[in-house]
Amino acid sequence: MNFQKSLLSAVLALVLGGVLTMVVSSGTVLSLLTQAIIYAVFALGVGVLLKQNGMVSFGHALFFGGASYLVGIVLQLQLMSAELAILAALAVVTLAAFLIGLVIVRVPGVAFGMLTLAIGQMFFLTASRARGLTGGADGMNIDWPSRLFGFPLSQMLKPASMFLICWSTLVVVMFLAWLMRTRFGGITEAVRDNEERARFIGITTLWPRAAVYALSALVTSVAGVLSALNTGFVSPESLHWSLSGVALMMVVVGGFKALWGPAAGAVVYFLFKDILGEHATHWMTIFGVALITVIVFSPTGVAGLFDRWVLGKKPSVKVGGH
Repeated sequence: MNFQKSLLSAVLALVLGGVLTMVVSSGTVLSLLTQAIIYAVFALGVGVLLKQNGMVSFGHALFFGGASYLVGIVLQLQLMSAELAILAALAVVTLAAFLIGLVIVRVPGVAFGMLTLAIGQMFFLTASRARGLTGGADGMNIDWPSRLFGFPLSQMLKPASMFLICWSTLVVVMFLAWLMRTRFGGITEAVRDNEERARFIGITTLWPRAAVYALSALVTSVAGVLSALNTGFVSPESLHWSLSGVALMMVVVGGFKALWGPAAGAVVYFLFKDILGEHATHWMTIFGVALITVIVFSPTGVAGLFDRWVLGKKPSVKVGGH
């Protein structure tokens, strides 16, 4: 996919988002779709790591909740404007993830996942107990100003406006499709497929893998900022490993081979949650059965089914051996 094609796809997607706000008149439905899109961005961050590095993280909620907490704490202490707070939170999370990545991406397989889980839970416990700074287990309200990026906050928080903001952000993040077609994407895929061979031909493997980890954290932190804006609240639950597990389920359902797969998985998850939740108390059990079915019969997820049934592509599942 070249740059022009990616740009055209992004423009068409933005137009589609505008059409949806005109077609869907229910504020409740738009709010549900907004929440689904926020988690689609979250799942996309987890999917980028799995697609480009072949690694599974159980601690990406750290970056989701961490970005929300950073914005909330900075605004609470009145250290800078809200706009700078958002940019600073994204930058700090990305830099921290890169530095952490330089250490943990050296560890292969299950051990990597356990390390991400341990680091994430460490910050979860810290946020739960730092009542003076984070509000402890009760969480904290985020003091957004009356205007943000020059727009009235009351207008931005309307269901249609919030949906457009989150939808536009998802489209911009999906522009990663173009980045993955550049030399950077080729290098990271080469390292993922065979790190030893990549070293043999002169590729430095540590930096690209740490960069992908940081990139996935950046995408996830964008979702955290959107969530903080949408709800005006953050709690330690946004740092818990179970949230990372939900995002990973979205990736499995949607498929990680296509960049849009995790986003599709998030939409499917929220449809299950909303529709089945009204009729079944244990809707997660039904979703779990559906998840097992997808893993067994379509390991490439919804994206793989689309490729086979609509585009006529042959299935190809391949994850790096880290």
